[in-house]
Amino acid sequence: MSKLKLAVIVGSTRDGRFAEKPAEWIADLARTQGDFSVEVLDLKDYPMGFYGDPATSETETETAANWKRKIREFDAYVFTAAEYNHAPTAVLKNAIDHGEWIKKPAGFVGYGGVGGARAVEQLRQIAVEMQMASVKTGVHILWPDYLPVAKGETSLSDLAHLNEAGETMLDQLAWWGKALRAARQSEEQSSLAKAS
Repeated sequence: MSKLKLAVIVGSTRDGRFAEKPAEWIADLARTQGDFSVEVLDLKDYPMGFYGDPATSETETETAANWKRKIREFDAYVFTAAEYNHAPTAVLKNAIDHGEWIKKPAGFVGYGGVGGARAVEQLRQIAVEMQMASVKTGVHILWPDYLPVAKGETSLSDLAHLNEAGETMLDQLAWWGKALRAARQSEEQSSLAKAS
């Protein structure tokens, strides 16, 4: 069976962001895990207007359409989730609103206040509404780990407890990814059979 296509989504576009570090780390871990072909998607490369905003430019509308097409290519997703004011970034929520995620699994790597736990909790609720399947295990980069990594004194891959959480999350993502891909394929075959 072919590898699952996994998108790792860099969930912040802010100046001086930390998001690239967990995105690259979890992408490398996923490549090592073996069940995934991995692509990192940076929201900086997809400047979209806010969902439903009439002031959105034609270019922003085209970018949103490109984003939606791109997202459809994947079997599973990992979102890096910065926490600001007890919530995920607006740009990540907007990207989720613009995407199409139905019947695919998602995992989260949070950082910030309490390891991004409150942002991840909100994203799990949003994922349900978007018909994603959120896996149980998340990765939470707490301040004592965040600070030395942000300062360049260590790297996320040096932290055994984060590697363990990341591997567990990816194993769950692989299980759900395979199960849901098989279910989607079966549903497509059934629809084609009914149409013929």
